[in-house]
Amino acid sequence: MDGVQDKAFSLAKAGGPPPGQIVLVLQGGGALGSYQAGVYQAFHEAAVEPAWIIGTSIGAINASLIAGNTRELRLDRLREFWKRVEQNPLLRFHEALEAFNERLSAWSAVANGISGFFAPNPFAHLSDSLPLGADHAGYYSTAPLQATLEELVDFGLLNHGKPRLSVGAAHVQTSKMRYFDTRHCALSVKHVMASGALPPAFPAVRIDGELYWDGGVLSNTPTEAVFDDNPRRDSLIFSVHLWNPLGAEPITMADVFNRQKDIQYSSRIATQIARQDQIHRLRHVIKELAARLPEAERSDPMVRELTSYGCQTRMHIVRLQAPQLDRETHTKDIDFTAAGIAARWEAGYRHTKDVLARAPWVGEFDPLAGVILHE
Repeated sequence: MDGVQDKAFSLAKAGGPPPGQIVLVLQGGGALGSYQAGVYQAFHEAAVEPAWIIGTSIGAINASLIAGNTRELRLDRLREFWKRVEQNPLLRFHEALEAFNERLSAWSAVANGISGFFAPNPFAHLSDSLPLGADHAGYYSTAPLQATLEELVDFGLLNHGKPRLSVGAAHVQTSKMRYFDTRHCALSVKHVMASGALPPAFPAVRIDGELYWDGGVLSNTPTEAVFDDNPRRDSLIFSVHLWNPLGAEPITMADVFNRQKDIQYSSRIATQIARQDQIHRLRHVIKELAARLPEAERSDPMVRELTSYGCQTRMHIVRLQAPQLDRETHTKDIDFTAAGIAARWEAGYRHTKDVLARAPWVGEFDPLAGVILHE
């Protein structure tokens, strides 16, 4: 695998092997996740093999389709999944009314669900006080998703460990984030579904007796899992963003709904990266200062403990941002139209091909910088 990676990156740009393990981080965002499939297609064609994939919600679903299939089958499985969830309403209007077609598809998804993904739960609409049970309290059933994943994902292969897979979920009772990781436990279809159980649409999923909701409730951009990993490793992190942290001032209620979702689910990633940059810089400073101490001081047990906080690991973060399509509204995450899926898939493919060709992680950087962001 390492040889394949080196070859791919030397083709992208002269400069040697990638600076550490390659990590693919996939946000949650429903239908917007077809952008991630395009990202992986560019990886696949460039023979870039991630060592670790971390996903939340639709990111966990895409990640399981990649990690749970051989390299030869991954693109076919991704295409099959996105074809199955494609929304094809019975009525369609002239292309000039494409915006109305998208709205019609959204209404259809809300009313009828998405084949192969989720189906309406009629009991949830009878009364908000009806005791449905913790495992069924949601407006939709995700039984169709379970059947789809069990058919398209080889969980035995997924748990083999190459690539490593982590999926994020929110523990319902404690409000704590948990990353289920193939390095520490075997993952099943339930773990992937728990990562995508966004309330109130989808019911919580029970794992080992505990209930979990979509990880996006707490952290929709699971880059933190790389920063908190132990032992730390040099990493080239491709962080794939589906929600735009930047946007214009809203002037209509539709603008308000759209902007609110972008802000909520972009997950304060800029703040997280800034804080990690500070932390990693301090680790580098500690390492540099420790190297200047006399040998007698460095051998002191207390000094050894203090200097253990230092390290020289470096994280290059390449941020890939899904575009805002024309006429995009707050229903974009349920835009499972063929046009919407294709447009976002193509954008992910083009953006990733471009960044692999530019290889912004190659060059000279501040020696004290532990986290370097490439937009």
